[in-house]
Amino acid sequence: MKYLHEAVIIAAVTFAAEIIKFFVPLPVPASIYGLILLFVLLKSRAVKLEQIEHVGGLLLELMPLLLVPASVSFLTVLDTIQGMLLPVLIMGFVGTVLVMLVTGAVSQALVQRNGEDDK
Repeated sequence: MKYLHEAVIIAAVTFAAEIIKFFVPLPVPASIYGLILLFVLLKSRAVKLEQIEHVGGLLLELMPLLLVPASVSFLTVLDTIQGMLLPVLIMGFVGTVLVMLVTGAVSQALVQRNGEDDK
């Protein structure tokens, strides 16, 4: 019964995210709205971590299994996108490096700022 209660909470957050996506005209996936909504609910303690911990953990354990169909479908169209594969890989690599650099710079700036505040 506990797992059913946890699953209902997660399903309600997912449903609310779909409703938000329907009414907000931004090109943001409903899953992102759901993550933000769940984060706000957890931080405001409207939902406690213990109320969703077991089913959330189960979903995290199943995530690799859920990515298999997407990977297989990518392999089935590999011959179609072969001409674009090199530019896509280059963009992915450059984008990853840029994200790492920006994240590192912001992290260092925050650590330095907090270090100055402690003095």
